[in-house]
Amino acid sequence: MPKLKLGLPAGSLQETTFEIFKKAGYNIRVGERSYFPHMDDEEIECVLMRAQEIPKFVEEGVLDVGLTGKDWIMETEADVEEVGELTYSRQGLRPVRLVLAVPVDSDFKEVSDLEGKRIATELVQCTRRYLEQHGVNATVLFSWGATEVKPPLLADAISELTETGRSLKANNLRILATILTSTPRLIMNRESVRDPWKRKKVEHMLTLLKGALLAEQKVGLKMNVHRDNLSKVIELLPALRRPTISSLWEEDWVAVETVIDEKQARELICRLKEAGAEGIIEYSLNKIIP
Repeated sequence: MPKLKLGLPAGSLQETTFEIFKKAGYNIRVGERSYFPHMDDEEIECVLMRAQEIPKFVEEGVLDVGLTGKDWIMETEADVEEVGELTYSRQGLRPVRLVLAVPVDSDFKEVSDLEGKRIATELVQCTRRYLEQHGVNATVLFSWGATEVKPPLLADAISELTETGRSLKANNLRILATILTSTPRLIMNRESVRDPWKRKKVEHMLTLLKGALLAEQKVGLKMNVHRDNLSKVIELLPALRRPTISSLWEEDWVAVETVIDEKQARELICRLKEAGAEGIIEYSLNKIIP
């Protein structure tokens, strides 16, 4: 039986990644100290590792495919094939940003003000390239962690990944500039891409993962509507295409079903009831395949 070797990110993205794979139909189990999770697809072998390591292991063929951030692909300069983008992060369905941050009370106003200064970061190469593009000569130091606490004593500024900026504010830092925006990417080894079976296997996986992410933002609605009220109800309903309308046993009634943005549901349900809809059901979705 052919096998696809898949690298999954350990650490901050692990829990969210496992949840998305589950919604996509892939159940993953991992022991407390195991780095080799079991997936309920016998054709896939999983390895857990730091997202920073995945690009190079994919490039070298140790892994056929891996899930890692665009930031780490750029940082390692790995020669891999990007086959898909998945927009999510540890705290939600948003990208992360690599930003330059400085103490709130510092005099730094522009990137050029960092000339000759010390900058701490885990993403040394990305930071150096950005500074070079802006003609700034600064000392970029590798940070082993707790980067936010280094200014002003150990560094003048930091280059750090952030989702919401709350951690930076909590450490009395402000954002000076955004270096890049990053999302998780599904990447493949270039030899593996040329294998028809592996390529198709990954394409199917990507379709299901994207469907799971799309469903995270949507809910389904079902309701019964008297035909006299149908036009008023339909006018209120957004949909991927158009609502599905089915006849009920009672001749003057129909069942209406549609998919909407979850954030719309709270207000829309009350408006639908006012328009004459009855028996309204809201339900969650696992996947939406456009």
